Amino acid sequence: MHNKQNSEPDHTAVRVALWRALHVQIDSPPYIFEDEVGLQLADPENGWRQRSDMDPEGTSGFRASIVARARFIEDLITEQLAKGVTQYVILGAGLDTFAQRRPEVASRMRIFEVDQPGTQAWKRQRLNELGFGIPEWLRLVPVDFERGSSWLEQLKTAGFDMSRPAVVASTGVTQYLSKDAIEATLQQVAALAPGSTLAMTFLLPFELTEPEKRTSVDAAEEGARASGTPFISFFRPPEMLAMARKLDFQEVRHVSSTDLSQRYFTGRTDGLSLPRGEEFLIATT
Repeated sequence: MHNKQNSEPDHTAVRVALWRALHVQIDSPPYIFEDEVGLQLADPENGWRQRSDMDPEGTSGFRASIVARARFIEDLITEQLAKGVTQYVILGAGLDTFAQRRPEVASRMRIFEVDQPGTQAWKRQRLNELGFGIPEWLRLVPVDFERGSSWLEQLKTAGFDMSRPAVVASTGVTQYLSKDAIEATLQQVAALAPGSTLAMTFLLPFELTEPEKRTSVDAAEEGARASGTPFISFFRPPEMLAMARKLDFQEVRHVSSTDLSQRYFTGRTDGLSLPRGEEFLIATT
């Protein structure tokens, strides 16, 4: 095992990386999203697949959700790059591996990964240990969210150009934030250059998720609470859209889990399906 020093990534970030790897290992092709670099970064103990949160059946809904949102974001990035948008900001980047997996696309952009200082220090060390290094176009931006640091100020310090548009991705984050904190993020993105796009996931209230998936959602919430990061925010789509519409976005829309399911899961033969529960807000300046 490598030396983790005092800083190590958030458990949730590691679990996401392992689920992404599991998709390629146990689901059948065509893969919705291929990422095995995250597994290298996480470097879990042998036997990680025996962990209860890696149960192939019990966690298939989470796995589907994780790969669907990752694929959606990367499709969006490619589409925006074709329109000339070359700045990409990942809020709560965790073990994101876009820069390592897709260097042919990523190197044409400037990528800003925003996360807690501990996770960033750990990731920097792992990227160097694995020989990926940190190219000039990849900026790891440590931001202490708890202390109320402004990620936008830190981005500017890291070389972000406010006069040019960007794609900002925030996936799997809003459920841990207060409504005020989410609104503050929306407000900061609304102030970015025209042509910028925010893609942000949010969780539906439990009563709107499918009853047969409820147990796994409950388990996720229980797990999150146990690891000290409880879920605190849920939104119905009209509420989320209304919150964004109050700001100066040019266009605000909702991409539902049903939309993603049709786009990525149609015709699958292995039974992998996308549960209802995590939705996307897309807002353009």
